[in-house]
Amino acid sequence: MKRLIFLLLVLISACTSTPQRTPPPVVDGTRPDSAGREAPERIDTPSAELPVTPPPASGGAVVALLDRADAYHRSGDIGNEAATVERALRIDPNNARLWNRLAAIRLEQGQPRQAEQLALKSNALSRGDTRLQARNWRLVARARWSMNDSTGARSAENKARELD
Repeated sequence: MKRLIFLLLVLISACTSTPQRTPPPVVDGTRPDSAGREAPERIDTPSAELPVTPPPASGGAVVALLDRADAYHRSGDIGNEAATVERALRIDPNNARLWNRLAAIRLEQGQPRQAEQLALKSNALSRGDTRLQARNWRLVARARWSMNDSTGARSAENKARELD
């Protein structure tokens, strides 16, 4: 009888133990581009300030997502373009160019307040990239103009001119 109880306890304890799980791998998307290259800019749309690709250090997954976002943009599917850029940001959340691109998309979607905030976030992450900062301030100006904030828009335009 004691042996049966012991066996039952062993079986029950085996059922309640939690399996060992390994944590997911950590992806470091914070490394700066060692070559100091800038991403080419898009010139074929009203959102001319959208970068086509991030610096190569962001990884192949981000580049592939941006290629897909470009295809969505060309086909006029701005909703899927935004969702794809958001996926890229989950991979590389410190990429100022991705935040700039999402800001431009939000402005195109008629969400100027969010566009302004995203452009300011991009500026906070831009680490001395004055070209990107100027593009962000121009986006902020356009967002503020659309919200009838002429004083704020002029101030943003002046900051963009100072950086150019």
